[in-house]
Amino acid sequence: MMMLFEASQVELFVAGRPLFRAEQLRIASGERIGLVGMNGAGKTTLLRLIAGEARPDAGSVRIAGSRAVIPQLKPDEGTLSGGETTALYMERALADRAALLLADEPTMHLDADRIRRLEKELLAYEGALVVVSHDREFLDRVCTRIWAIEDGVVTSYSGNYTFYRQARELEKRQHREKYEAYVDKRRQLEEAIRRKAQKAARMESGPRNLSPSEARMGKDFYGSVQKGIHQSIKALRTRIGKLERVDKPREPERVRMNVPEAARLGSRVVIRVDGLEARAGGRLLWRDVRFALPAGSKTALIGPNGSGKTTLLRRIVERGEGVAIAPAAKIGYFSQNLDILQPERSVIDNISEGSAQPPEVVRAVLARLLFRRDDVYKPVGVLSGGERVRTALAKLIVGDVNVMVLDEPTNFLDIPSIEALESLLADYDGTVLFVTHDRRFADRVANRILEIRDGRVHVFEGGHREYEEHKARREAAGDAALEEELMTVETKLSETLGKLSVPGPGDDPAALDAQFRQLVARRNELRRLLGKA
Repeated sequence: MMMLFEASQVELFVAGRPLFRAEQLRIASGERIGLVGMNGAGKTTLLRLIAGEARPDAGSVRIAGSRAVIPQLKPDEGTLSGGETTALYMERALADRAALLLADEPTMHLDADRIRRLEKELLAYEGALVVVSHDREFLDRVCTRIWAIEDGVVTSYSGNYTFYRQARELEKRQHREKYEAYVDKRRQLEEAIRRKAQKAARMESGPRNLSPSEARMGKDFYGSVQKGIHQSIKALRTRIGKLERVDKPREPERVRMNVPEAARLGSRVVIRVDGLEARAGGRLLWRDVRFALPAGSKTALIGPNGSGKTTLLRRIVERGEGVAIAPAAKIGYFSQNLDILQPERSVIDNISEGSAQPPEVVRAVLARLLFRRDDVYKPVGVLSGGERVRTALAKLIVGDVNVMVLDEPTNFLDIPSIEALESLLADYDGTVLFVTHDRRFADRVANRILEIRDGRVHVFEGGHREYEEHKARREAAGDAALEEELMTVETKLSETLGKLSVPGPGDDPAALDAQFRQLVARRNELRRLLGKA
């Protein structure tokens, strides 16, 4: 097995500060490695190190074999969309057949169908793969090893992303148990010191009503005992000092919010859409759209790029014709332009303005969305894209709203931020309607699905995983019908070809030829639909 990359005791610095270090990293031919970590942890830098485009500040690196690189930021490809540009770069890289393919966020801008095709292409790729991705479903389907950059250290985990998460949960549980054992032991020793100190203090006063000679004898006796107690206390303190210190695990704080007007809404319908139609550039996006969103529901709106998902959200937010909103509903809208933020003001000021929650809940939401200490005082204008998205989401969550309409809320978020948002939305008692291509996010948050397909909006009552299973069954049933039709068409083709070869007295050669051409066209179409072309 050929080693395409080996790194030993490597360290990298940025502007004089440590970025990450790794004791030993190896990439063998055929490996599938997913690279994860928070934004700014150094994922792209590590990818450049593997590509030979960067050198470590310490340690050694050995590189072998050819490489193909798909960067996250790609040069403009003319009139192509973001998804089309990503797909073009991927096609070129796969065609190179390099020994090692390095891809930085290859699923960015791709819709679910294109992501599935990419997964199949990568699984069939003969070379090794290292991919940076925030798409956990993609990492599960493609990768067999995870490199995680956490607290400035690169750690390798065998298995896909789910195995990595399970390993991390086990590590956290062991840390928690170790911390609890440390706290219990320290408490026991401190309690023993307290009791001995009390005993020593009682001895200082000594017994009353003693003669001078008895008092002198008692003083000598109690002094000796006191000395032993103080020595014992000193030994206990030494034992405390020798205990291996275990830091308290960081546990996410539960956030319970009072959603405005939640009691008035109950479980009634908050949004009703009836008979909507939309076109773009003369092309029909969808028509006769009808659905209702009950209060407290969490609905994922899915569909291919260009199918009109954002258009539908805007129609709802703008309360246009065909959209009915409950009087008690208060809608908050998250869009990609983040126009609800004031760049010159701090994070905490942006979020506090218009908040319907007390300051302690605002702080708790910020902490859950991974804003630490002084981060909340930074002006929004200096924040990264992911930090701005988290700020806008926090503002909506604590705002005077009970219906959140979110357009691609996970864009620019790293996996820890996505998982933090998932947990917040799971605890949120209001109504949520969101667009996403992140299948895992939809699965964790949504309890119903709206799918734009073939110019219609289809409603599915259930979560995303149930929807995927339903879709697979529907497609399998459709494939069975197509297979049956293909067999019929091929039988008719044989019969028609036979008649063309030896026409009967009543056969019309021109009509037979036309029928033959129609049957061939339908056969080819059926083969294409079944993936047999």
